[in-house]
Amino acid sequence: MNQNEPSDFNRRDFLRRSSLATLMTMMGGIELRAEDSAAPAAAPATTEPPLTQLPIGPTVNFGVIGLGVWGREIVTTLSQLPNAPVVAICDTYASMVRRTSEAAPKAETFDDYTKLLAKKEVQAVVVATPTHLHKEIVLAALNAGKHVYCEAPIAFTIEDARAIAQAAKKNFKSVFQVGLQNRAHPQHDFLLPFIRAGAMGKNLTARAQWHKKQSWARVAPTPEREKALNWRLHNATSLGLIGEIGIHQLDTITWYLKNRPVAVNGFGSIISWPDGRDVPDNIQAIIEYPEGINLIYEASLGTTFDSEYEIYHGSDASVMVRENKAWLFKEVDSPLLGWEIYARKENFYKEMGIALIANATKQTGNAKQNDDSPYPYTPLYYALETFTANVGVITTATEDFISNFGDSDPQALADHLAERKKKHAAGWQDGYDATVIAIKTNEAILKKQRIPLEASLFEI
Repeated sequence: MNQNEPSDFNRRDFLRRSSLATLMTMMGGIELRAEDSAAPAAAPATTEPPLTQLPIGPTVNFGVIGLGVWGREIVTTLSQLPNAPVVAICDTYASMVRRTSEAAPKAETFDDYTKLLAKKEVQAVVVATPTHLHKEIVLAALNAGKHVYCEAPIAFTIEDARAIAQAAKKNFKSVFQVGLQNRAHPQHDFLLPFIRAGAMGKNLTARAQWHKKQSWARVAPTPEREKALNWRLHNATSLGLIGEIGIHQLDTITWYLKNRPVAVNGFGSIISWPDGRDVPDNIQAIIEYPEGINLIYEASLGTTFDSEYEIYHGSDASVMVRENKAWLFKEVDSPLLGWEIYARKENFYKEMGIALIANATKQTGNAKQNDDSPYPYTPLYYALETFTANVGVITTATEDFISNFGDSDPQALADHLAERKKKHAAGWQDGYDATVIAIKTNEAILKKQRIPLEASLFEI
């Protein structure tokens, strides 16, 4: 998997490797705080920044390709970062460019991505086009020496995904990050030890869902434009709910379990929106992992009830994740670890949940559920902040190496860059794996059958 991700944990490692704050929490109730939960660099500081807060890195000039609803959200989010100016935007549809220009008034506009990539001042690009259009753009961007943030899934076919991953691996001077936002979110990173260290006992099963009552359909002034806008509704261009939405939760669970699945099962139907689409609007999937652990996943465009969440069940406890919060629910016969005595607790119907968030000590009392969170920014914000920081690290390291040693030894440069400390995010291997799992699960959903996943599928 990703060579930069933390190694596996056990209970003893958890105590040995965790921060002093975590250790003291287990011994006597000092607040449990994620090591990387400091406020983003954009937040104003009234005192000296904590030692865990990274300084603002070098400025990175961005180009954004694909200016649909999500592309415009990306441009708006980049404008909130102090060192990520958007200097170029591109879309083949003129009205999209005009709308986006309001959020990036100083950006040069293009209707041809090759012209954007030719601009030397553009250092990094975000590819936010429909999934089936990613390959050509990403390969061109990497060949142009740009750093690339590619939305997930990275491609519509396994062949295209493999080509992208191979190119990203080859172009080691370019940071390649996939828009699997949970990997860069401090809350999900904070939860990693709880899932892997044995705090839940033996891992048993996982559940996840996404419920939003919306049609996905969009209207346009011409039939051609309407067809282009509604690419997600047709199997010829879309990986459906599991690929366009579920991939984020599939990837998170695969990351936490540190295992690729061995088989996928699926079912899907068109119930809520029978408007001519052939992509199911209600799906169920079972993802089989080694050691008998299964993920049960459900997504629907016909109901909003219970929204979205992930639940990890263990023999001693279960962990529930909703948006940027998480809670631990202990079994009555589970051993006492110590730290949970001092943690904040919240009631959920007949269950008592232990809050797994920073600033959740007993001193705050048994608070009701609330919207307060130590992570106030969107997952997209944290993902783009991480990408910008890593681009700064690699760009600086590359320039320093070449100025001191020249560029005649590519392998030495590659080794030097691999040793640089970067913030954790989804790289080319993570993006490829998640895309393969999503593609095969979508296939299982359409065929309503079980599909084994051979190890060779994940080879780059």
